[in-house]
Amino acid sequence: MARDVYMRIICIPLLGVFLPLVSGIFTYRLYSISSIVLINFYFIGTSYLIWTGCNWIHSTLRSGLSPFQSLLKRILTVCIATALYGFCIGCLSALGWNQLSSEIFNWNSVLSFILACTVTVIVFTLLYEILFLGKEREQDNQKVDQLSKEKSQATLYALQNEMDPHFLFNALNTLNHLILTEPDTAHSFNNKLAQVYKYFLSNKNTELISLANELNFIEDYYYLLQLRYGSKLQLEIKLNNSSNENITIPPCSLQILLENAIKHNSFSDDDPLLILVTVGDRHIKVVNKKKPKPHLIESTHIGLNNLRSRYKLLFNRDIIISPGKENFTVNLPVIR
Repeated sequence: MARDVYMRIICIPLLGVFLPLVSGIFTYRLYSISSIVLINFYFIGTSYLIWTGCNWIHSTLRSGLSPFQSLLKRILTVCIATALYGFCIGCLSALGWNQLSSEIFNWNSVLSFILACTVTVIVFTLLYEILFLGKEREQDNQKVDQLSKEKSQATLYALQNEMDPHFLFNALNTLNHLILTEPDTAHSFNNKLAQVYKYFLSNKNTELISLANELNFIEDYYYLLQLRYGSKLQLEIKLNNSSNENITIPPCSLQILLENAIKHNSFSDDDPLLILVTVGDRHIKVVNKKKPKPHLIESTHIGLNNLRSRYKLLFNRDIIISPGKENFTVNLPVIR
């Protein structure tokens, strides 16, 4: 059940007075005022046990039940579990009261009290389910809105990279040079460039894509970069021995990390920049040596922040960024 402090403060004492009153489990005229106060405290204690226990059952079952189960099954499961708990506590409380009190044992009043406890639990469980589902829907709507915003930023970031005039200018210059000097290579370059732009365009509105498709895209993207930078830039991809077919990843995740490494590090033929991508059982690790450029480049960190937000929203998982002394490492959680 939802943990509403004010409702507990009001309802627990009220139920502690209401349940024995409607069930007739004790007769007011047989007791003094001070005794009636103590008796009410006894049943308020019963009410507290029922409320707290049902609260725990509700939260435990809610976190353990599959979100793919039908709504009716989930509500029935919670109601049955809390009703059984309320029934048991009502039995123990009624039997305990008959041992402590001077009342003549009466099955009708005992059963009425147990029934009142059980029905009250079911009613409040249904009430809290309605409140819980309303709050859950509100949170889902907020999450969808935030995810939509992040997707828009991701699309914008991808389009900025896609339409980067420097990238396009260099690619066209390279293609022009290859057409004159190496026609076969120019044909291959043109195909790779087309594949890169096709990937950008095809996945503008896609939240997830298979790791295999992302790696194929990275190979095409790296081919273009290599013709530009030559041996100054090196990329190594290591896959684990287990199957990687069912691993998913947000589109352009690895491309963002490659661009980040190229943007912030200096490299040359004598001192190339090696970017290592390792796919493990728990993380996809992207590592590059830290070789800061002589002149610091102003960075908005849009790429890394957007990547972090997308993983948080889609999977409720965090990416791990480790800017060490020698290496800059980013660990993306493996999502199967």
